[in-house]
Amino acid sequence: MSRATLSPQLLDQQPDLLPNHAQLLALPEKIIQFGTGVLLRGLPDYFVNKANQQGVFNGRVVVVKSTSGGGTDAFLDQSSIFSHTIRGIDNGKEVDHTLINTAISRTLNAHQDWEEILQCASNPSMQIVLSNTTEVGIQFADDDLKASPPVSFPGKLTAFLLARYEAFDGSEESGMVIVPTELIIGNGDKLKAIVLQQATTHQLDKGFIRWIEESNHFCNSLVDRIVPGKPDAATIEELAEKNGYDDQLLIVSEVYSLWAIQAQSPVVAEVLSFAQTDPGVVIAADIDLFRELKLRLLNGTHTLASGWCYLNGQNTVRECMESEEASSFISEVMLQELSPAIPFPVEQSVALEFGNQVLDRFRNPFIRHKLIDITVQYTAKMKMRNVPTLLNHYRKSSEVPQRIASGFAAFLQFMKPVKEQDGQYFGERNGEQYPIRCDAAAYFNQKWEAAQSAESLVEAVLSDEGLWGTDLTTLPGFADSVKTSLAKYQITSQA
Repeated sequence: MSRATLSPQLLDQQPDLLPNHAQLLALPEKIIQFGTGVLLRGLPDYFVNKANQQGVFNGRVVVVKSTSGGGTDAFLDQSSIFSHTIRGIDNGKEVDHTLINTAISRTLNAHQDWEEILQCASNPSMQIVLSNTTEVGIQFADDDLKASPPVSFPGKLTAFLLARYEAFDGSEESGMVIVPTELIIGNGDKLKAIVLQQATTHQLDKGFIRWIEESNHFCNSLVDRIVPGKPDAATIEELAEKNGYDDQLLIVSEVYSLWAIQAQSPVVAEVLSFAQTDPGVVIAADIDLFRELKLRLLNGTHTLASGWCYLNGQNTVRECMESEEASSFISEVMLQELSPAIPFPVEQSVALEFGNQVLDRFRNPFIRHKLIDITVQYTAKMKMRNVPTLLNHYRKSSEVPQRIASGFAAFLQFMKPVKEQDGQYFGERNGEQYPIRCDAAAYFNQKWEAAQSAESLVEAVLSDEGLWGTDLTTLPGFADSVKTSLAKYQITSQA
């Protein structure tokens, strides 16, 4: 039995799916969004849709596609309407529900519809720019701003803002709120600097440069929500059967959502009025707290636990949380050792609340997060995520953080190559080889080959200031604890 595809026609035929769809589809366009990726649809567009449903924001999104894929365009076929299934654990309870998102009004192709995109600049209701063009997207390029379109995202944005400046004679009211979501610290600041560099390089009107600096609001932001890529065939079929329609644009996400936006001006909160409808959108003068919590508790725990759990026999984060031993390690290292030592002023109640949310996310039965993927660039992650916390622990306490030491030992064992092939190094777990996908793999190969023992390996690596930025053997008792934990792996491998 064939199913209909999600579309405005289907909503007309089955009004129970979304009773107020006619009003939602008629809302004016207020946002231009560079990027069609699942993160944008699963986070900013989710918040916009939720606010529209509550009659708060009352605006839709024009999406700009930077790539021109061949074949049928699902966004065109479905008028950019898509379903969003939210699955996971919230306050210990399982969540599994689907909503229909009508936030996107249309999707334009930058290569084919550039003039139409520029026409959006003259729409007085258009007040917001969003983007997620990957970290590589926010880079300066010597663009032709008159091209259709300019090559880089900052070039496209500069051309769009110039068209708006000219359409409204540079009025202060025509300035926009610009919120990039690329995973770069200071993403808004960096994007603004590149736009100004484009303007200067191309000798644009000084009035335009002044308008960019004084009338537009470039906001740093931090996004946090797991929205995997296209679901597998079994999940697509399961949800189509459950929902009663096919959806080529279906996305699935976890329950947790955070979009922290840094802003000094009250204008930003006024324009981003959708923030009123969900505590997951935070507009604040400083968002460093949210970055530190995520980096130290979520990412830091991931890094310390990935090798420990992988060598213990688990393959995914979910499997870790189903193991009493592994889940205890994860909970204890996060809440008892990392949380009190975050190198940033944070109340313990806030850190513990965030940590318990993270544990719920780790327990999500619908997401397969592979531990081997978390170990990619293992050394850089360990240094950035956990060394500052370790050092801060010792500023506060002389007690050895035994679980952090155990995580470090697992890291050293994981980074022990047993084979090299065409520049790729491999470690071994229970007789099976695994890839060591880390730029420091050759370094560890040399260190393990040169070491007289596991104890000397610990001394050589932990004392390497070039690797860690400090000598970790000076931390009282830490190296000895790492040696003790590492010895257990050596005994196992020799058995």
